[in-house]
Amino acid sequence: MSTQRTSAIVLRRTNYGEADRILQLLTPLGKFSVIAKGVRREKSRLAGGIELFAISDIVITSGKGDLGILTSARLDDFYHHILEDYDRMQFAYEVLKQVNRASEMVNEPEWFDVLLEVLAGLDAITLDLRIVQTWFYLRYAALLGHELSVWRDVSGDELLANETYRYDEGEKGFLQSKNGDITEGHIKYLRLVSQKPLKIIAQIGGVELILPSCLAITRQHAAIY
Repeated sequence: MSTQRTSAIVLRRTNYGEADRILQLLTPLGKFSVIAKGVRREKSRLAGGIELFAISDIVITSGKGDLGILTSARLDDFYHHILEDYDRMQFAYEVLKQVNRASEMVNEPEWFDVLLEVLAGLDAITLDLRIVQTWFYLRYAALLGHELSVWRDVSGDELLANETYRYDEGEKGFLQSKNGDITEGHIKYLRLVSQKPLKIIAQIGGVELILPSCLAITRQHAAIY
């Protein structure tokens, strides 16, 4: 890397020295660690471009070792509505933390697109938080290589419309069960969530009854990794 200009989302900010900060940045090119020199000084030109819950246009140049130098940062979009709702803000912090950790193991450019959709979804106050959470958990597990199968059960048999299922934590998938509470409606919704962008899922109505179970399943599935 000599000089790179790209979009970026701040995953983590850590104060360093008297006025600097070390930043973990997620970009369409992958994750970068950079130093923002003098950013904590009152008149720093970088300060306004490294907000959390935002997308910025940045320029990075090579530094010592793996640590780049942030030379320019301009805020493109700040998802400020996230700060107006405590639950949304806490989930946004949790997503940044989980993506920062997960991208250490799997440094794929897709994390940027996922995080961008999640921040935009959380910023849309009228969108049910549980929908954003369900959408994120499915992709989080999939990007780590543990995609939840919404087409076949743990035995490898096709999920059937006239059967009921339960999520089996040990097998990490659906298990046919006469007393299971997972129905055709749950499966159809989870298939859509796994395939469509969040802005499309946000337009699907009539999911109030199945949404709590879908969220519980996807959270349980994602939490094991």
